[in-house]
Amino acid sequence: MIRPLHRWAGLVLALLVSVTALSGAVLSLYPAAEAVSTPATPVTDVGSFVAQVQNVVPGLEQIRRAPSGRITAYAYDDGTASQWVIDPANGTILAPLVRSPVESWFVDMHRAFFAGDAGRIAVALVSLFMVILSVSGFLLAARRMGGWRRLFGPLKGPLPQRLHLEIARAAGIGLLLSALTGLWLFAGYTGLVPHGGALPALPPVSGVGGVSPAMLTALKEIQLADLRALTLPRIGDLRDVFTIETTAGIGYVDQGSGALLAWAGKTRLDRVSDTIQMLHKGEGAAWLGMVLGLCALSVPVLSLTGWLLQSGRSLLPRGRKVRVTAEEADTILLVGSEGGTTWGFADSLRKALTGTGSATHVAAMSDFAPERYLRATRILIFAATSGDGDAPASARGFLNRLDALPRPPAAPVAILGFGDSAFPRFCAFTEQVRSAVRAAGRREMMPLGRVDRQSHEDFARWGATLAEALGVALPLDGEAAETRGVLLPLLSRRDYGEAVQAPTAILRFALPRCSFWARLTGRGFARFQAGDLIGVIPEGDTVPRYYSLASGSTDGFIEICVRRHPGDLCSGQLTALEPGETIRAFLRRNAGFHPVEDKAPLILIGAGTGIGPLAGFARANTARRPMHLYFGARDRSSDLLYGEDLHRWQKEGKLSSVVTAFSRSVDRSYVQDALRRDADALRRRIADGARIMVCGGRDMAAGVAAALEDILAPSNLGPIALKAQGRYVEDVY
Repeated sequence: MIRPLHRWAGLVLALLVSVTALSGAVLSLYPAAEAVSTPATPVTDVGSFVAQVQNVVPGLEQIRRAPSGRITAYAYDDGTASQWVIDPANGTILAPLVRSPVESWFVDMHRAFFAGDAGRIAVALVSLFMVILSVSGFLLAARRMGGWRRLFGPLKGPLPQRLHLEIARAAGIGLLLSALTGLWLFAGYTGLVPHGGALPALPPVSGVGGVSPAMLTALKEIQLADLRALTLPRIGDLRDVFTIETTAGIGYVDQGSGALLAWAGKTRLDRVSDTIQMLHKGEGAAWLGMVLGLCALSVPVLSLTGWLLQSGRSLLPRGRKVRVTAEEADTILLVGSEGGTTWGFADSLRKALTGTGSATHVAAMSDFAPERYLRATRILIFAATSGDGDAPASARGFLNRLDALPRPPAAPVAILGFGDSAFPRFCAFTEQVRSAVRAAGRREMMPLGRVDRQSHEDFARWGATLAEALGVALPLDGEAAETRGVLLPLLSRRDYGEAVQAPTAILRFALPRCSFWARLTGRGFARFQAGDLIGVIPEGDTVPRYYSLASGSTDGFIEICVRRHPGDLCSGQLTALEPGETIRAFLRRNAGFHPVEDKAPLILIGAGTGIGPLAGFARANTARRPMHLYFGARDRSSDLLYGEDLHRWQKEGKLSSVVTAFSRSVDRSYVQDALRRDADALRRRIADGARIMVCGGRDMAAGVAAALEDILAPSNLGPIALKAQGRYVEDVY
């Protein structure tokens, strides 16, 4: 309910909200300019100052002091009205008061759309919708970030989404404040909020006149800085009085005796209204007006990025235009994926199910919310296994939520596992999910399925079993459209490892051309980070192989580290490439293996080609965040990947330290041995909040985990505890 309300309120009223906000931003400049150009108010009393002004302004009728400190005098002499700006230092005339036609135009635009009372009502409605947009936006942002405490955490996702949320977080409070205060001012204008501080009754006067204001006691007791307005008695009318309004209230002063005849102090409601007017207009607080003006300037950008987000949904390929909510879906498809591959298979199934008339809701396993599955007749789970049997990034917390359910829903469950049979614990996390489902008392609608190394044949066989269980035809396109890839020409290569029978290459490819829309939305190779994955489609095969990126899009190239494995088609083709030759590849996000954007030190641990993304993190470390690299290789002279770069990055401060270990050197050791030698430093860094990122082969990762378990045993902060805190992540192959 919140998301549709936010989306459609923003889209439908984008123009009116933008007009109101932009005109308000322009008007915020005037109080600031006025405050800058107005001399400071001296320490003097009202009586003395009025006497000074009377000497230079014939026919003086009224003096007003704005919150900015600007003083204006209004006079009527010999049938001519005049208005003057007065110097607060000495009461002399600075200049005639001239109303800016531009300011008046913007005031009419901002307050009423040039439409009088009907326009004021329209502006009030726009302010009301701005309140709704601000509140719903914060609710959606908190939900997306994982709670209010994480509301201002680092952002990930497509550029329009990140830009929309970043600007909304920065300007949202200001926009909400402007909208709420605008509604209050409208309520005051229409009488919905009563005005307090009515004028007091006028008691009898002395009937004496002709006394200089500088001699009147009540006026001399009021400081000029507290003055709001002073209306002088009509000339020759001895029954008239001085009417004075200050920041504290309003009252009458006898023009002959100088006595304060009556006084009405400001009520609490008056003080609230004064404060709200100051907050809305910035009068008396020019800096606040400028801040609110800057917030208002964000509205057109928010409208544009919101439109891009919505149009991005609408411009998706056929079959993805209709977004099914969890509440209205008959099929719930939950996805646990580390590198993003599993999402492609999920999208293929969703398209096929949609073709049968099924309303399918696709979500991450970590978003498991059975209380929302009101119409679900089946729940399908695609669970990939990360590393050595771990839960993938988008499935964290699923097992705990399932275990906490008071009773199992009636909808039956089908589970499909994704993994690599080369790993000893093939689809181990999928097995955990099935065990948890059974323990929760859920009914399985078909046997557990497994997909080995993104095999489209395995997926199609499982799909046929599902189709039989559902009694429908499911033509599955196992290959997502993106796996067709784009051509990437090789720019350069650096070769290592021949001397130790481990031929390895650092391959640098040119960035492909991206459309304006791709650059704007961050799709494809328009935006990526080190740690993301590139799927390479080898010639003569349709199954992509994935390699971790050692570069980001801001580097201007695509870089990977590849070791040639005997009999492996893809690595053989890659390591045989010459500059100018091309490969076909596509991008996969790998958000689970990006450095968290905070100031905590990073401990980077890798071996062999696992240094690729770690080198990319160091290359991008322009903020000089503490980064400590532990790297294992075979031989210093043969396969020290990025050797010269590591030295340079240390000199530039991008790497705080580099510790290496070589398994075929005289003092033979592995990266886990280097960790043990540096145990004291590691304990200190981890106690100070350091995060650990491990990349490389599964045997290396297991050795690293065991070493860290021993090193951190005294502090009870082993890899398992650090993973639970989000401070230990792996990219293991």
